[in-house]
Order: sequence, then C-alpha cells, then structure tokens
Amino acid sequence: MTKDIKYFGIDISHLVFDVTDSDGNYYQFKNRISGFKKFVKLLTIDSHCVMEATGYYHYQLAYYLLESGLKVSVENPLAVKRFIQMKLSKIKTDKSDSKLICEYAKQVELKLWKGNSKHQIECLQMTRLLAVYTKQSTMLKNKIHGEAVLGNPSKVVLSSL
Repeated sequence: MTKDIKYFGIDISHLVFDVTDSDGNYYQFKNRISGFKKFVKLLTIDSHCVMEATGYYHYQLAYYLLESGLKVSVENPLAVKRFIQMKLSKIKTDKSDSKLICEYAKQVELKLWKGNSKHQIECLQMTRLLAVYTKQSTMLKNKIHGEAVLGNPSKVVLSSL
C-alpha cells in the first residue's frame, strides 16, 4: 500500500452501500445521488475506491466517482470472494465485506476502472437482452416439444406458445 493512498472498500447493494476506509472507519450511505454526494465529501484526490462488479448496482456509484475525478477500481467478485475465503472470516455482513474489500485493495495490484462509452453501454444492454430472448425462445420451443410428446396437445396451449 502506498502511504499517500487512502483506500475505501465498498460493498454495494440495491438500497445502500457500506464503506470501510483504510483507517478502519465505517460508513453507510444510500445508493442514490444524495448518498454519493455525502460519500464524496470524505474523499480526497489521493482516495482510491474499490468495489466488486455486482451486476448493476455498482454502475451509478462507479460512474459518479469517475466523473468526480476519483480513482475507482471495480474488481472481479470471484477474486474478492477468494481473498475473503483465504482470510477465513466466518462473519458475512455488508460491514465486514466492506472491511475485507478494503484489505483486498491494500494487498493486490488494482487496475483503474475506466467505464464504458454510452455506445458500449447500449451494446452491452442489447447483448444482455438478446441473451434473455434466446433463453426464452429455447424454453418455449422445449415447452412446445413437451406438449407434442403428450400425444394430444391442446390447440389453445400450442397457439398461445
């Protein structure tokens, strides 16, 4: 850990995000703009915020921090999970996770997160939607096949499918 850098381990969920800094101070904020503004007041140019890639919940905070000119790392959740397992911690709370994410930040080489352009984000959303449609299509084809295997499929069910 560089002496000048103050790490902030962030465990983020739908409604709140829990933060532990490298001095061991713990905070909790709402996962919305008002919470982001309060959190940023704690930070300096030497702060480095570290969080897991948690589906969708981390995006708004990560972009807010990035646009505020702060260092952000969005880490692979499996790497963080393995680190936590190595610590043999039996406590599993958002507070303890934020503390362990901060410890992780101090011990590994972090890559700065750059985010994506608006076009990249839209492509990612379209790709995810296509994956959902593909999965649903496969499920419906399997259901049609299953109804046919019955030998006397309902015309109403088949037409609906």
